[in-house]
Amino acid sequence: MNILLTSAGRRTYLVEYFKEALAMAGETGLVHGANSRNCPAFSVADRKAVTPLIYDKEYIPFLLEYCRKWDIKLLIPLFDVDLPVLAAAREEFQAQGTVVVTADADAVDLCNDKWKTCRILSQQNILTPRSWLRAEDAAAAAREGQVSFPLMVKPRWGMGSLSVYQADNEEELRILDRKIRREINESYLKYEGARDSANVIIQEKIRGSELGLDVVNDLRGRCRAVVVKKKGAMRAGETDEAETIDCRELERLGERLSELVGQRGNLDVDILEENGKYYVLEMNARFGGGYPFSHAAGLHLPYALVMWALGKEPEECRLRARPGIRAQKDIRMLVWSGET
Repeated sequence: MNILLTSAGRRTYLVEYFKEALAMAGETGLVHGANSRNCPAFSVADRKAVTPLIYDKEYIPFLLEYCRKWDIKLLIPLFDVDLPVLAAAREEFQAQGTVVVTADADAVDLCNDKWKTCRILSQQNILTPRSWLRAEDAAAAAREGQVSFPLMVKPRWGMGSLSVYQADNEEELRILDRKIRREINESYLKYEGARDSANVIIQEKIRGSELGLDVVNDLRGRCRAVVVKKKGAMRAGETDEAETIDCRELERLGERLSELVGQRGNLDVDILEENGKYYVLEMNARFGGGYPFSHAAGLHLPYALVMWALGKEPEECRLRARPGIRAQKDIRMLVWSGET
């Protein structure tokens, strides 16, 4: 079985996890890494592919041909910008025997669009920060006592904590709203941000601890596991330190979110806790930066995905994570020796 990780970036650990998964399943095959330029994951991938940019008209044709050439059975997108493009083409890949491991296009849109996320969650009576699309409306809510400063201001279709700011008063709110709109147009956020002129979202600040969920579905979209983690440190919007914990309330919440999104593979969920209440902040229908902490505690989603693709069931122990496992990420250098 051959596997392709797109937008592989720095996810060297995922390449290694999938290599291990093939060996555990007794499968021969290669783990390929794809990216629009050289990246650290290429250093450990069995094969590498430099692709067109995600929104280039040749991106999907390139990947379809690549998957045909290398008989790719599982395609794992790892970047939010990648998800809607690949989800929209999922049936084309399926027709040639390649399973794209993410959610359907509508569910990807629900996750990527923070405004849509908070609206749908509120309709489902799931707590989420109060949100506004217009600075004027958020400011009015503050003047009327419905919410208090500080407020968080960020791109509606954002990722990696890019252009996320705190506004401490109404003047800062208006300045930051304009600033973020400029920054969206100057970064890769412009691709999805161009969908609507209302591309900035303002949210109440939830004061409390940060938690994360890995909500694991099989390739039929059925929930098979929920792992809860308490975050200890963050870096550039990604979990840097975390500990797996027991919390049946959040496990049940994960099961509800699994049913709502119906993704294949992982749903990465950011949670904020305040005064004993849990607020869903964001959802990503992909492996998130917090997955390695679940993996360190015993969950082996890459192995489970390989087994499900083979029409087999993974051992139950591979779908569980032990509570009380604390881990930290490390930083290492990769030298390309002049390679371009």
